[in-house]
Amino acid sequence: MSEVMRKSGIEQQPNSAKEERTKTSRRKFLKGAAAASAGAAGLAGFPMIARAQQTITMRFQSTWPTKDIFHEYALDFAKKVNDMSGGRLKIDVLPSGAVVKAFDLIDAVHKGTLDGGHGVSAYWFGKNTAYSLFGTGPTLGMDANMLLAWVEYGGGKALYDELQHKVMGLDVEGFLYGPMPTQPFGWFRKPIKGLADMKGIKFRTVGLSIDNYKELGASVVAIPGSDIVPSLDRGVIDAAEFNNASSDRLLGFPDVTKHCYLQSYHQPCECFEVLFNKKKYDALPADLKAIIRFAAQASSADMSWKAVDRYSQDYIELQKAGVKFYITPKEILEAQLKAWDKIIDEQSQKNPFFAKVVESQKKFAQRAGKWNLDTNVPMDLAYDHWFGKVNPRLKA
Repeated sequence: MSEVMRKSGIEQQPNSAKEERTKTSRRKFLKGAAAASAGAAGLAGFPMIARAQQTITMRFQSTWPTKDIFHEYALDFAKKVNDMSGGRLKIDVLPSGAVVKAFDLIDAVHKGTLDGGHGVSAYWFGKNTAYSLFGTGPTLGMDANMLLAWVEYGGGKALYDELQHKVMGLDVEGFLYGPMPTQPFGWFRKPIKGLADMKGIKFRTVGLSIDNYKELGASVVAIPGSDIVPSLDRGVIDAAEFNNASSDRLLGFPDVTKHCYLQSYHQPCECFEVLFNKKKYDALPADLKAIIRFAAQASSADMSWKAVDRYSQDYIELQKAGVKFYITPKEILEAQLKAWDKIIDEQSQKNPFFAKVVESQKKFAQRAGKWNLDTNVPMDLAYDHWFGKVNPRLKA
């Protein structure tokens, strides 16, 4: 103790006691600060947690009736998005006609009447002929998977976006997915033998295929899938094409006709289209946008596998129901290819963007097509080896 402090009567506390009191005071301060901080974090964190769990619901409509397998594919896509988002994004899919007619879907999505929809590019052919090239054009020797390869890696997606946003001014965000096999030439009320039988026949198709069948001599109308069978039944049309064994069976084709011609160049392949209202899509966080994109890719694989399983089963069921399948006569196939030459020239002159898309497809198809034909072994030889010859009626 210092001499001054001793004389003044002030007792100096030991350093240890002083330090202990300081530590106690600091502990109380820190404890109080921690409690206050935790309370503030709790108040601030609660709404953040609520926002993380909030579900964004989007109202979708397909262009397909409920019973069509295509509507099932739309539901499959939605389920993948819903599951992968962990409940943060929910796509509710309604069937064709629930809000708007099938051919009015893209306008409803553009305006925001619907948040999105599921269809095919051919349905918007009347707005711009180039749109049909993204699924229902000549495809220049490519199958549907190769067409989607062009979309993803050959410059097709950039052209698709340019067409929608710059050329057509549509407020939509689109995704092409789901490779489809070659579509039947058509269901006919009575058998056909050759090109001459196509003259004047009243035929249903959509997209650029309209021009192709017109070149064959048909009188063509475009109607949605749900209206085809009733129109055939009433004699409004003489023949029609839609897509595949499962859809055709479920829509009721075998109830009104028993003659179906397989293989055609009018739609050697096709793919689906998922549309979103662009404002609503752009407002989504980056991870939900990625989920949508990858759900489309996953749906491509899943759909192609399901199609092999279901179409092959329904192909058998159609034959059990008395449907007679034929290979489309060769002269018709050759006439279709010549028709495409004329259509490409005419549309390219009328629509510069059409020419731009075709040129891009040609560059990709020439390279990818040669690789495909040189590399992949013909499967008919192997099938004949293990299972025998197919029905002679199906030989061209």
